[in-house]
Amino acid sequence: MRLQTLFYGCVLLLGSTEIWANDSTGYVGTGGVTYKKNLDITMQSENLFISKQLIKVDYEFRNESKKDISETVLFPLPAIEAEMDGDFADTAKLIQSFKVKVNGQVLKPKMNVRAFMSEYPLPAQGEAVEKVHDVTAALIACGLTEQELMNPWYRQLDSHRISNKIKACQQPQIQKLLSMSGDEEVLWSAQIIYSWQQTFKANSITHVQHQYQPLLGGAVAWYDPEHENPFCMDASFQKSMKRLRAEQSGYYSLSYILTTGKNWANKIENFKLTVEKDPKELVSFCWDGPVKKISATQFQATMKNFVPQKELEVIFLQLQR
Repeated sequence: MRLQTLFYGCVLLLGSTEIWANDSTGYVGTGGVTYKKNLDITMQSENLFISKQLIKVDYEFRNESKKDISETVLFPLPAIEAEMDGDFADTAKLIQSFKVKVNGQVLKPKMNVRAFMSEYPLPAQGEAVEKVHDVTAALIACGLTEQELMNPWYRQLDSHRISNKIKACQQPQIQKLLSMSGDEEVLWSAQIIYSWQQTFKANSITHVQHQYQPLLGGAVAWYDPEHENPFCMDASFQKSMKRLRAEQSGYYSLSYILTTGKNWANKIENFKLTVEKDPKELVSFCWDGPVKKISATQFQATMKNFVPQKELEVIFLQLQR
């Protein structure tokens, strides 16, 4: 489903679209994060609000069993590269803005950090396939602190000093990956995962809410790559872009991960999505079903017994003044 309206706004100079996700149950292990499907807890409703300034999600979970169930609820943020070219958004501000409420009470989640390095094997034919390895345990064994592992998010420490510390790490996993990269700089990234222990009362509904200020992808000018259209910018939208002289406009974009919602029992009984734009904007996103304009700045889609099969990609396109 394609939508369009109008907006003014400054453009953030970012080269990539950031990812946000639904809650899911699981645990944080030394090898990384493991999700598990819970057969007793249903997601009775999900109310998702998305704008450039705020993402807010309200859930109602129902424990269908006759006993209380305790689970670790996980919320993963995207992996951020240690070395970034050009301008980048205030990642620390996103962390500061993250809030969780359970049944109306503010909860302070635990912050877990994972570190990753990539492997670039020589291909037998065609292009190499990048393999990402969790190297958290190896780097901790070499003396890297949690603060150093979180530096891609906070950027308060000397990244070159941390890079040299990783180069000096004699753990076999690290040395193998370093030998395959062929770069002077160490190519690594850090992911923050929020987690909290949650008790779902028997035959009861648990209300969970979280919100945060998103990171946004974007550029000073829209470039329409051939054969790529993750935002469902159809012929009608392209016509509007031309009429409003927005073909080379700057834009914001974001991607929200919906598919982790499949980790709960059954389907999402009642799903509601609201996308809000600034007063003058072209906005487009894909949706399998009707989308209603509910105000001058908001669009809404609802779904019964929803099983998310793909992620949500949204673009906010700036008009030429």
